Amino acid sequence: MKKLSVSELAKLYGYSRQAVYAHINKGNLSKGSDGLIDFSEALRVFGEPQKKDSGVNQSQSTNSQNLTEIDLLKRQVDILEKQLNQSLFRENQSLERESFYQEQIEAMQRLLEAPRPYTTTSINPEPAHSEPTTKEKEEVIAIPPEEPEVIENNCISVPEHVEPEPEKRGFLSRFFLPNG
Repeated sequence: MKKLSVSELAKLYGYSRQAVYAHINKGNLSKGSDGLIDFSEALRVFGEPQKKDSGVNQSQSTNSQNLTEIDLLKRQVDILEKQLNQSLFRENQSLERESFYQEQIEAMQRLLEAPRPYTTTSINPEPAHSEPTTKEKEEVIAIPPEEPEVIENNCISVPEHVEPEPEKRGFLSRFFLPNG
């Protein structure tokens, strides 16, 4: 079968070289390892070539320009569809992330509002006078105060006997004055 270059094929069918390359890039048309296009491949994609007339040639060139514009517009539509799908996917992820964080916040708020455990204290831990041991001590549940108590007297205990630190001596004085 006859093989044609891109330029020859464009002249034969009245298309521009860009239109032929657009079909090659799309995968509609394939080139051989030698860079030439098989005529049977061109017949499959473009159909039978028309006879060349001066009026027909001009209409085919405008037709090829329209095809390249249509191809460009189709590519732009494909790109925009991909971008739209990606943005919808990202929006879906952000909504899922937002609901997860909202659940975490609600769980933390429930933990903060959970009732505190009550402490039990006895009224008479050790009575002043001896009572019979058969009598049980009464227990009272003390509710913790709402405001924390402030302890004003925070003292740090200092030991009574503090040894003073010895004076620091230089390197040579350690050898020449060993005891003092």
